[in-house]
Amino acid sequence: MKANNVLAAGGLLAGIGVALGAFASHGLKAMLSPYLLEVFNIGVQYQFIHALAIIACGILMTNKVSAKAQKYFFIAAICFIIGIFCFSGSLYALALSGIKWFGPITPLGGMTFMLGWALFVYAALQNNRGE
Repeated sequence: MKANNVLAAGGLLAGIGVALGAFASHGLKAMLSPYLLEVFNIGVQYQFIHALAIIACGILMTNKVSAKAQKYFFIAAICFIIGIFCFSGSLYALALSGIKWFGPITPLGGMTFMLGWALFVYAALQNNRGE
């Protein structure tokens, strides 16, 4: 549970999100329908938001927090990473391939994002208790 690994993962995923956003804006605009371009951009948006959440988890892990809070911030970061791969990844695949089979994977990523946020709140509350 190293905070620097969490911070590095968040930074990497944020950087990839910026690159994918630029790719969509410049490279895919002429190739995809407006609907599929919007699908791709939603993936980018959620990837970037959750990359920042991963960075927040890493920062909070470096502060003077309880071991229990640190553990749950770490698990929340893992949920955000899984969520990015499932939610954003399925939207990228759907937009680029047009294969609708990827659609059912998206809600699994959304559920993982929600679990991550619940764990984030739990970690914050555990830290307030000094446990």
